[in-house]
Amino acid sequence: MLTHPVAKGPLPDRFRALWDEITPIGRDEDSGGYLRYALTEPELRLREWFRQQADARGLPVTEDGNGNLFAWWGHRDAGNAVLTGSHFDSVPHGGAYDGPLGIVSAFLAIDELRAADVTPDRPVVVAAFVEEEGARFGVPCLGSRLLTGALDVGRAAALRDPHGVSFAEALGDRPTGAVPELLGRLGSFVELHVEQGRVLVDRDAPVAVASAIWPHGRWRFDFTGEGNHAGTTRMADRRDPMLTYAFTVLAANKEARLRDAHATVGRVAVEPNATNAIPSRVTGWLDARAAEPETLTGLVEAVHGKVTERARRDGTVVTMTEESVTPLVAFDGGLAGRLAGLLAVPVLPTGAGHDAGVLAAHVPTAMLFVRNPTGVSHSPAESATDIDCAAGVTALATVLEELACR
Repeated sequence: MLTHPVAKGPLPDRFRALWDEITPIGRDEDSGGYLRYALTEPELRLREWFRQQADARGLPVTEDGNGNLFAWWGHRDAGNAVLTGSHFDSVPHGGAYDGPLGIVSAFLAIDELRAADVTPDRPVVVAAFVEEEGARFGVPCLGSRLLTGALDVGRAAALRDPHGVSFAEALGDRPTGAVPELLGRLGSFVELHVEQGRVLVDRDAPVAVASAIWPHGRWRFDFTGEGNHAGTTRMADRRDPMLTYAFTVLAANKEARLRDAHATVGRVAVEPNATNAIPSRVTGWLDARAAEPETLTGLVEAVHGKVTERARRDGTVVTMTEESVTPLVAFDGGLAGRLAGLLAVPVLPTGAGHDAGVLAAHVPTAMLFVRNPTGVSHSPAESATDIDCAAGVTALATVLEELACR
């Protein structure tokens, strides 16, 4: 067993060496993307890798009962701890960097501080949050929502994946829910993440600090009609929910463009899902985001109103269910400004959701972004150079020292 590794060699090389340990895990050979769903075999392997890395550095690991892991550098009861880290899980066929970059960078940042003989006055904690993407159980930031009490424990326990497995079953027990004693020990949270856009490419900067996360949410639309034969049912006699669904996709696109907002329908389920059958039921999920809360509300209300009217004309029935909504998150202005000045980097908002957006309601929170040359995320095309990732590690180490030693 290694103990307290000492940083040796160029940081980009050390980043690559550690990064290569996890890149094969959960990678789909056909798409090049990742299938790292929460609490499935690939993600469980990554969680074991997390424990091994923590053990190699002499960092005790604790769990909060909700599936979240925490590796502690410093005494757990000291208080005012500086939390960092991210998540391992991915969207279907997602990119390599979304999530794991924050965890790998956190361990390397601790290595950097130790190599510089830095001893923090407050604990530094590396987190691996469970089910951040919501790709398996449908609710994003599930682990951080449970930790902070933002999500009902009973609802979370009953969430089921497409195979009918509940979150409680996958976890091996009913989730604990809010853990105020753990939250009470945290003084701040800094999450490092690959940029999910190309602002840093345009600004020719490797690292940035986040100012805010747009309000965003997910809504499920259930369309029901009459299943029937594709060859014998006259067009005039059809009650086809697929038509109402198709209208919904177009309406969401139009309303989002009118408001300079974002709307995406990227997931659909059809019953009976047969080529020669008119569907009896179609379910589609709307992801909507906007810079302002009232814009988001107006977008969703407009789509719902138009779809309801269209369903009446199609002879179908539509119901809309709010699955998750995250309000506008303006990160602690003093902290963000302090870190931007410390690092001399740009400050920018993001339309992507993160565990940092959930924690921000409870502790001073900031985010660091690392440049993504393609600007593409949630896709195998997502990338970052080793040099930029090393710059991110250096920035994170500087931030951790600032927050934990001063």
